Amino acid sequence: MHESPEPPAALVRRSHERGVVTLTLDSPANRNALSSRLVAELAEGLAQADGDNEVRAVVLTHTGSVFCAGADLNEATSGDPASGPRHLVRLMRTIVELGKPVVAKVNGHVRAGGMGLIGSCDIAVAGPKATFAFTEVKLGLAPAVISLPLLPRLEPRAASAWYLTGATFDAAEAARIGLITRAAADERGIEEACDEYLDSLRKASPQGLAETKRLVAADVLTAFDEHCDAMVETSSRLFGSSEAQEGMRAFLERRAPSWAQ
Repeated sequence: MHESPEPPAALVRRSHERGVVTLTLDSPANRNALSSRLVAELAEGLAQADGDNEVRAVVLTHTGSVFCAGADLNEATSGDPASGPRHLVRLMRTIVELGKPVVAKVNGHVRAGGMGLIGSCDIAVAGPKATFAFTEVKLGLAPAVISLPLLPRLEPRAASAWYLTGATFDAAEAARIGLITRAAADERGIEEACDEYLDSLRKASPQGLAETKRLVAADVLTAFDEHCDAMVETSSRLFGSSEAQEGMRAFLERRAPSWAQ
């Protein structure tokens, strides 16, 4: 008899402690990139948490040195260019609309689509190993769909500078411009800050949390309602363009793209 193959290891690990569900991105092979499988597992974990009356909050975190590298470029260069943007929009909206607060706990690199995940969370804490960059401009892309949760929350002049340069910045700057809630000086500080927020959330009523979240997320949801289709179209067009295909191939091949000077 042939033994049935073991199911692949989960890319998103789930744990539950004292009313808080922790969803941990655990796909080190591709730097926690937003593959279709990781996005599906994360969406499933969020749905389970949302349907559990014992859950007060969700923590979104990661293993390894990268929180999320953004789009899975191997998928983006070989499949439907609209698929990734549509799935990411659905995932980000799920986080924003979730009836429980979502807290991002970050101490690693965040790039491109990973910025959209953080922007969708209600509270975000980052440590000294966290770095941030909107790398799309270097690949022939634009931070289109991730702008839905981000632009309502970011300081406008800073958004222009970091979007256009694709340069890397640290947690202190991320806090200054509104990308994250708090920058922690060390790993102990990350834990203390998250514990402080979670202790408060555990004491709050489910109805109070859900309705208050609806209030503070109203502008973000308006952006989704008004601009979602246009941003998906823009992102899909760019991902399918010859310039972006060159940019993504150059990145995967670890070389400069043809336009670089």
